[in-house]
Amino acid sequence: MIILSILFFITAILYSSVGFGGGSAYLALLLIWDVPYYIFPVIALLCNIIVVTGSSINYLRAGNHNFRILIPFLIGSIPFAFLGGTLIINKEIFEILLFLVLLIAGLLLLISNKSYEDKKIIIKKLNIFVSLLIGSILGLISGVVGIGGGIFLSPILFLLKADKPRNIITNASLFILINSISGVLGQLTKEIVLNEITSYWPLFLVVLSGGLFGNYLNL
Repeated sequence: MIILSILFFITAILYSSVGFGGGSAYLALLLIWDVPYYIFPVIALLCNIIVVTGSSINYLRAGNHNFRILIPFLIGSIPFAFLGGTLIINKEIFEILLFLVLLIAGLLLLISNKSYEDKKIIIKKLNIFVSLLIGSILGLISGVVGIGGGIFLSPILFLLKADKPRNIITNASLFILINSISGVLGQLTKEIVLNEITSYWPLFLVVLSGGLFGNYLNL
């Protein structure tokens, strides 16, 4: 638990310094450490909430937000994140889903890396139904696997050139926070999760410390 806690601490610093929660990295670490798979999502989601709350507040204070873009994604994601959190799936399917989620997230980040190289960008208006659909899909994935969804939403918004970069990062942070809360509420409906979660309290403590330090770096 000591080495895992140290790695969670480092992850929290790195991810919070750029406005993310770190859910994808926490999941990968939990898989390596052979923690019971059914507890993965709630640990990752709770760590997301702890870490991303500070960066969300910082970004909102700075005025870097666009609720017009964010709200349709949240309307789609919130109920599906809760629904995904209530689902019980076997270990083999969970590991396949986790592998696919981490792979696609990595590819999206690589693809979006060059999406804003042209400084003369034209902000494009998103179709509300497309936003609802994307939000619903990301919400379901988030609730089932245990990510906040920002690692998907941010690259998608960059690729679609939906807003200014700083606003996209803020929207992604808020999406992670709200999505994670909804997913946790769904996960906590399962008795097996409630019985196990208290054993991992050191991880929540270290990500709180790491998140605070990362938010300082972010500022």
